[in-house]
Amino acid sequence: MDATTATPFSTLIRTASHEQHTEAETSSFMSDLLGGRLGVDAYTRYTEQLWFVYRALEEGARELGADPVAGPFIRPELMRTAELERDLAHLRGADWRAGLEPLPATAAYAARVAECARSWPAGYVAHHYTRYLGDLSGGQIIRDRAERTWGFARKGDGVRFYVFEQIPNPASFKRDYRELLDGLDADDLEKQRVIDECKRAFALNTAVFRELGEAFPLSA
Repeated sequence: MDATTATPFSTLIRTASHEQHTEAETSSFMSDLLGGRLGVDAYTRYTEQLWFVYRALEEGARELGADPVAGPFIRPELMRTAELERDLAHLRGADWRAGLEPLPATAAYAARVAECARSWPAGYVAHHYTRYLGDLSGGQIIRDRAERTWGFARKGDGVRFYVFEQIPNPASFKRDYRELLDGLDADDLEKQRVIDECKRAFALNTAVFRELGEAFPLSA
C-alpha cells in the first residue's frame, strides 16, 4: 500500500489501464482506418458514433460543473459536441441527423457515461479522462491521417473534432489535468474503483471498434 500512496494517481491510472488502452488503439478497425485501407464512409460512421458518446459526456458536464469531485475537470475548452456537429454536417450534409443511429456498443457506452454522470461523479471522471486526454494525444494522429487520406483541409471541416482552438499548449494542459487527477478527492478504495471504470471505458470503446470493424470488413 505504501507504493500506492507514493505513486501519483495519474501514473497509477495510466499504467493500470495500459493494456486496455493498447487493445483499443490496435483494433483492426482503427488500424485499417489509420492505414488508409478504409473509405471516408468508415470515417464518417466512426464520427457518428463519437457524437453519441460526447453528447452523453457533455450533457453530464452541464450537471456536474459544481460537483466537488468532477467539477474541476469540467473545462469549456474541451467541449467537442459543436465541433462534431460541424464535421457531421460536412460529412453527411445539412440533414446529418436524419437516420443517425448508434451502434449497439455505442448506445451501451453512452448509457454508461450518462449513468456515471447521474450517480457517480468519480466514475464520470474516468470517462472524461479516457476521452479528452486521448483526443489531445492520439487524436492528433487520427486528424493528420484523415487530412492526408481523404483530403480534408488542415484543421478544417471534417476534422474539427480534433482541433482544440482554445488550448494553445496541449502539453501544458495535459500536465495540469494530471495534477487534477493526482488531487482527486477520493480514498484509495474509491481510486481503485475509478481505475476499474477507466478500464471499462476502454473496453466499451473497443466494443465500438469491434462493431465498426464488422460493418466495414476489408475485402479478402
